[in-house]
Amino acid sequence: MTYDGFSGGYFPGEEAENRLRNLMWTISGDYALDTKLDVESYEKSKYISLYEAVKQGAFARFYDKNAFALYLVKKVYCGAEERPLTELAQLCVDAASYRRIAEERPGVPELRNRAFSDLLEHSFHRMSATLPGRIKIAFMKNSLYGDEGGEKQVRESVRQILKLETGQLMNEDGNAATTMDIIRTVDALYNSLIDKGFARRHGSLEQVLSVTLEELKEFDWGDFLQEEISEDALDQYFNQMNQAVTTLQEEADEEPEEPKQAKRRVVVIDEKAAAKMYSYMELNFGRSYLAKREQEQKNLRLCRGAHADCSLYFTEGILENPVLKNAQYVNARRYAEKNKVHFQNNRNRIARNVEQLSEELRRSLNRRSEPEQQAAYAGRIVPRLLWKVGRMETPGRLFEKTLRRSNSDFAVDILIDASGSQRDRQSDVALQAYILAEALAANHIPLQITSFCTFWDYTVLQRFREYDAPREENRRLLNYVTSSNNRDGLAVRAVGDSLLQRGEEGKILIVLSDGKPNDIIVNRPNSRNPRPYYGEYAVRDTAYEVRKLRSLGVCVLGVFTGKETELMAEKKIFGKDFTYIRDISGFARVVARYLRRLLEEDGANF
Repeated sequence: MTYDGFSGGYFPGEEAENRLRNLMWTISGDYALDTKLDVESYEKSKYISLYEAVKQGAFARFYDKNAFALYLVKKVYCGAEERPLTELAQLCVDAASYRRIAEERPGVPELRNRAFSDLLEHSFHRMSATLPGRIKIAFMKNSLYGDEGGEKQVRESVRQILKLETGQLMNEDGNAATTMDIIRTVDALYNSLIDKGFARRHGSLEQVLSVTLEELKEFDWGDFLQEEISEDALDQYFNQMNQAVTTLQEEADEEPEEPKQAKRRVVVIDEKAAAKMYSYMELNFGRSYLAKREQEQKNLRLCRGAHADCSLYFTEGILENPVLKNAQYVNARRYAEKNKVHFQNNRNRIARNVEQLSEELRRSLNRRSEPEQQAAYAGRIVPRLLWKVGRMETPGRLFEKTLRRSNSDFAVDILIDASGSQRDRQSDVALQAYILAEALAANHIPLQITSFCTFWDYTVLQRFREYDAPREENRRLLNYVTSSNNRDGLAVRAVGDSLLQRGEEGKILIVLSDGKPNDIIVNRPNSRNPRPYYGEYAVRDTAYEVRKLRSLGVCVLGVFTGKETELMAEKKIFGKDFTYIRDISGFARVVARYLRRLLEEDGANF
């Protein structure tokens, strides 16, 4: 059996890369083609790596890969979700490229089937968790075994993609599908499967393609890049998209560890730049809701110890109070639109969850307010205990009194990590926070929700709703956007300080994070330059702030959404009061369960 030069044994390291690159160049006929190859996956499956090299060469040879990547960049600019868009694009590129190269090289079908078999074996679980992933599974199974049925939406999508492979989009001259045919197929799939209101809100395919390079250059692409910016951000993202469309491999469960030098990054700025920092914060995060003097006082009081020379910035977000509608404003609005689409697509599920959680909390509050009898030295005498008088030296408590606790004498604060590590679950976090806010508001429980991230030496606290805000303000949670780093200890200290000012007897703080505090340090002129905030040092500091709040009577719960490898850090921070959720959709229910426990079991401590 032969694979037209595709078979062979194990080739380690550089030799494998050379082999893959030569294969790509042979297929494309372009020896200047410079595309990043996934050599690491060669050890997992040589067939996957070989097939991807073949496909990269074929796509570059038969289609305009730059025009296709530019369409994807423009679609993301207009508000499309990157991951499902690229996953659909990968399938369309595969279908179109396979047909053209298989006609020339008879070994490609066998190589493709081997690659698909290995992909299904290694990534089936991850792929089955999303709609594009299930379409990918059906597409590969169709190639291996023929049409195997499945849900109607998936079957119809595969049929549409297969038109690129079977020649059904062939033009009048008998030529195969064009680059524009691939673009139209991807666009139609995305608009029908992922965001049905995209064209209505953001425009048709023609309007997407009409976006200019000048508009793209003004956009902030930093949060979309997988690596640190090392060149023009737009060019870097364009190249990233070009690479992404020729692979069918799923992203790994665990991200690689950051190199130590990245964790210790230090940004050095001069006096002129430092003087402009506050104005920059206003431009990129919206005006502060605190007067400048009040904010300075908070900084003097809270930014001490490990956080000396750091600053706090209190805002309701750039969408609520912008200085001007700049590129950052447009960027935040696009992410908010994605959250709103996710909200509309899950409206019925959200309503059911709000109703269930509201009712569960209501029952707990009612049980809490029920009168409770307690033995006492004064109050109403208990006749059945009178026999102790004269017979026992210390008869004990012969009376009882009725205790009535307020069913709402407590306040809740929810602090949400809004650093870049939360990007993949951004819309889900917004919805879960909304569900929880609605359930608590329905029971008239004071609730404040704040997100935090750190940019330069500012820890930004974005407030989505105040404790006693009207219920309609819960919709502002859909403005939740992630970026930059996270200085967890300072955020916990600042929000805890706000909670301690409340008059309620019971105070509860719930922190949603990935258990990995990590901050870039800014070296300002004449500053004391605090230690780099990451690793064990940052974990200990955050744990100290949590313990300090607990000593002041605040109940603190950590809700962990990170990787299992970071669980020990989360345990060090929150002790026994933390919970690990593998799926963010369980956030609201986990928090509600914690509140019920406090109300029903530990409620007497309030």
